Amino acid sequence: MNSDSILILGTGALATLFAARLAAADISVTMLGTWAEGLAALSENGVRVDGNDRAFQVHATDKPAECKGMHFALVLVKAWQTEHAARQLSNCLAEDGVALTLQNGLGNDTILAGTLGLPRVARGVTTLGATLLAPGLVCLGGEGPVSLESHTRLSPLEKMIHRAGFVVNVVDNVQSLVWGKLVVSSAINPLTALLRVNNGKLLEHPPARALMGELARETATVAKELGVALPFLNPERAAEEVARRTAENQSSMLQDILRGAPTEIDAINGEVIHLAEEKNLQIPVNRTVWSLVKVISVRGKIKT
Repeated sequence: MNSDSILILGTGALATLFAARLAAADISVTMLGTWAEGLAALSENGVRVDGNDRAFQVHATDKPAECKGMHFALVLVKAWQTEHAARQLSNCLAEDGVALTLQNGLGNDTILAGTLGLPRVARGVTTLGATLLAPGLVCLGGEGPVSLESHTRLSPLEKMIHRAGFVVNVVDNVQSLVWGKLVVSSAINPLTALLRVNNGKLLEHPPARALMGELARETATVAKELGVALPFLNPERAAEEVARRTAENQSSMLQDILRGAPTEIDAINGEVIHLAEEKNLQIPVNRTVWSLVKVISVRGKIKT
């Protein structure tokens, strides 16, 4: 594989957005997924960004054997799919390759490293917003940087992402940014899923805005107890700023609920609850929204 090739695991909103921008920059993109309808649409129509009539061709497949020897992989599957993605990557990724996770929640890098080994896994964070309008068609819901940890194998991938038009930063303390995103995700995602609203609507209703602030503060308290220095001083204001910047975006959790798919609630609020329990911290609002999202997720699978 030449250095201008990249493997993207996933066919959802962010995966489609990255695929479109990378392909537009003349980078060879392979998308490995399990969603049959999405793979068929990608193979037939390519990837498209709403507002741009041009489609970009990618190689879409559900067969890891067609992806062997890839040096660079971008992991954008849901958190609950990470173990499966790790097994797929074990058959795809070159021995000197690297898989970069930009996923939501905590623990994805640990799962990947358990199968691939630490040298072949890197962490990153992005606050980009994207909504999948149809298989292979994505709408940008808000710009945001792609922040990467310093890693000896990441430089070529960093250059490809930058070439594709993303703002890319290499940071010394990616853990701070991971937790910063977790604070924001734990505050915005479950509320939008429960209320069935876009991110910006949370700012328009005082009770929803208050709940968002409580969730952000609770998660920030857990981070502080763990010794994590967040990238902002005011967690409530940070959540509101992201909700404002991505006002028209449907959160990934809302998109999952609307299509009856499993959510990432366990990797986001569930992980916060788990870590809070280890520190004997009470975070009742996180626990309540976690329970409610679990309930509506189950309800969506029950035929009535």
